[in-house]
Amino acid sequence: MFEPVIAPSGTLLGLLQRGRGDGTLHALAAPRAEALEALNRCVLSDPRHDWQVENRSLYYARLYLDLGGGLEAIEAHLFQAEDHFDTDETRTGLALAVLGHLASYGRDDALTLLRRYAASGSNWAWALDELALRDDDSGLRLLAGPVLARFPATPDGDAELAAAVRDAFEPRPWRLWAEDPREAVGARVRAAQEHGSFDRWQRQLRPTGPRPGWSVQAVFEWAQEGDERGTPLHVPASRCLGAVAGPDDRDVIIETARSGPDAARCTALHYLAESRDPAVLDLIEAAAVDTSRTVADAAVAAFERMCGEPAVDRARRWVQRPDALGASAAGVLACRGSAQDAGLVLGALREAVRAQGPDAPTLWSLVDGAGRLGIEAAAPVLRHVYRETASSHLRGQTARALAATDPSFATGFAVECLWDCEETTREIAALHAETGDARVAERLRRLAADPAEEAEVQTAVRSRIGLDMPPV
Repeated sequence: MFEPVIAPSGTLLGLLQRGRGDGTLHALAAPRAEALEALNRCVLSDPRHDWQVENRSLYYARLYLDLGGGLEAIEAHLFQAEDHFDTDETRTGLALAVLGHLASYGRDDALTLLRRYAASGSNWAWALDELALRDDDSGLRLLAGPVLARFPATPDGDAELAAAVRDAFEPRPWRLWAEDPREAVGARVRAAQEHGSFDRWQRQLRPTGPRPGWSVQAVFEWAQEGDERGTPLHVPASRCLGAVAGPDDRDVIIETARSGPDAARCTALHYLAESRDPAVLDLIEAAAVDTSRTVADAAVAAFERMCGEPAVDRARRWVQRPDALGASAAGVLACRGSAQDAGLVLGALREAVRAQGPDAPTLWSLVDGAGRLGIEAAAPVLRHVYRETASSHLRGQTARALAATDPSFATGFAVECLWDCEETTREIAALHAETGDARVAERLRRLAADPAEEAEVQTAVRSRIGLDMPPV
């Protein structure tokens, strides 16, 4: 999947791509044709940097409902010839998820499109999962023939069918089809279910990895074997080391952390960090500048996992370093530092935004730290991150930090957040938005009555309704 191109935050398209609440509010105030064009661009070209953690589908579905938008653009996107050649699920996944939400709101045209695509589209499994949550039994039973026809009645086809049944996110359609009296449907699906269960049983009988009785050296060798295969194993290997290592092995482990082969060295560093060995901080400092990128990254990662005052004290010394260990030290102070570290965390936050922009990887911990430590001076830079970041997940964390640091949050960004694409952000807004604003009162009532809204958001909304909301 190509990296999405995000429009400026001051444009309607940029707001909608980011999933900001202001995107919905601006779209409803804009000419309908312009709003629908921007909305379709977002749905047909997924703007998320990480679709596995960022939400957009319910946000866009609600906007289709508010605008009374048709689904012609989505239909053309799903059924164009490209669907047969570009089978990456990210090309159609967002559109299918939006259709799923629209179907749950009673849009029969969305349900029809999902059924058609499940029968003939390349990303049929996603469409089937959406239907499993929304369609009735009769509609799902009609899809048994088209779906099973994708798998020829050959050994390879049967194996692919078994894998599809085993890996299905929503099992409801397969369970329905297993009850079908037709031999070509019910019997075949039941055989696939049994085959998938047998595969899982076989994998359990053939476990790979550490065995009881392994030595410290055997664990190091296992980690090295994984490195040679291109599979980093030093984190699980460090846990294995915790099970087999004794006091007499400390010298060997320390020496390995200082000069062993890369994978073994990474394993030793993680083990020593988790056991809070007094020698580990000096070993991490040396490893962080190693010429091996694998070792340097593992040293930084091991430090980030450390707890305890010695790690925090060392972070105060390292936070001014201009390298990855310095950035990691700032994150440690943000997560585990005290009020005395507020200035260091604020400085790191400002520098991260200045040098790397509003989507810098280090901002996640620094934004949380600003909120945890209640750094009011961080509010201006947090507002900048909120407006500009392309990550709706980071924006939600920033909203939480603003709630703790910015006195204007309740009457400002909290109002917008009631329309945000992330449920956790809407929950924060429901707890903090100033209810004297008529828009807030009406929006809270709508969220409370929306069957598609998350339970946590509705709980937050109901904690406000009737207590401090004026009549509308």
